[in-house]
Amino acid sequence: MRNILVVTGTRAEYGTLKNIMYEICEDNELNLQLIVTGSHLSEKYGYTINDIVDDGFKIDFKVPILMDDCSKGSIAREIGLGIIQFSQCFEKLNPDFLLIMGDRYEIFAAAITAMFMNIPIAHISGGEVTEGAIDEQTRHAITKISHVHFPGAEYYGENIKKMGEEPWRIFNVGDPGIENIRKTDLLTKREIESDLKVKIDKDTLLVTYHPVTLENKDIEIQISNLLQALNILNKTVIMTYPNSDLGSDYIIKELVKFSNENDKIHLFKNLGSRRYLSVMKYCGAVVGNSSSAIIEAPYLRIPAVNIGNRQKGRLKAESIIDCSNDCEDIVLAVNKALSGEFKEKAKYAKSLYGDGNTSKEIVRILKSLNIDEKLLKKKLV
Repeated sequence: MRNILVVTGTRAEYGTLKNIMYEICEDNELNLQLIVTGSHLSEKYGYTINDIVDDGFKIDFKVPILMDDCSKGSIAREIGLGIIQFSQCFEKLNPDFLLIMGDRYEIFAAAITAMFMNIPIAHISGGEVTEGAIDEQTRHAITKISHVHFPGAEYYGENIKKMGEEPWRIFNVGDPGIENIRKTDLLTKREIESDLKVKIDKDTLLVTYHPVTLENKDIEIQISNLLQALNILNKTVIMTYPNSDLGSDYIIKELVKFSNENDKIHLFKNLGSRRYLSVMKYCGAVVGNSSSAIIEAPYLRIPAVNIGNRQKGRLKAESIIDCSNDCEDIVLAVNKALSGEFKEKAKYAKSLYGDGNTSKEIVRILKSLNIDEKLLKKKLV
């Protein structure tokens, strides 16, 4: 029996990991181990560990690695404390593989721990580019200390090769976000409206705006421009909290104030994967700077407006409109996205992130790889 340890720290990451976790649980040759950390354990972000429990997963350890203070120093200290806690958990679990996704600082701490404990690391979603966020550095750092790579697109696999990773370590399995859509029993329009107590129409906007961590000095004007644009647009808005990054406290404060003053703005700490995707399916457009606008929205044939630099560099379908953080640009982009002509164009946009068979491929590969000197000894090519 091979132990596969998964570490998850955010709602979005878990939503795309859970089908892989189910696949591991169903395999007779693999055993799922699970550590929950990050914003999953924060009441401020919806205490989303409950979603994991409700999905039937057994949690082996909880690792608090998020302080309410998301300052530069606090996050750096939490990474250090996380490494200490992860090392203790890893010693008890003795995993054969650490399976992680993305570029969060919590995941970075887990990866560093596994590297120094000589535990093979399998990394999902490496090779991607997000020039506006510090995640860019952490993602590439995780790639360089990982032993197996599961990029979401062939182009990203080529980026991993350019970083000096051996081609035999790279498996283009597609993005798990696409599989999550295919396997999720989405709510009907009536069900999601009843659940959220919000009427969703052809102009409803699904909005998520995360801190742009390499542009933190501009966060006040960025949020001011976004909220001003939403006021001008005067559409029904379903909005979620940002990630727990530097600057998120300010964004949350402004969103709460804005939603309290405008009855068309409906703010949620966390919708969960099923409700979020259900809203996306029926909304008029996805707006903000979340990766869900880049990966999931095109698959559902929904127009998306990508604001600013946070997702700069990612592969983007024709149904995505890039715009600056200027209020006027946001208004113009959203109106274009909601136009009949562009919605028709979005219906034929091609998804760039695979066909949705990710979990079976990842499980097959994790079972077949030999854990030997060849796997553990990294070298440049």
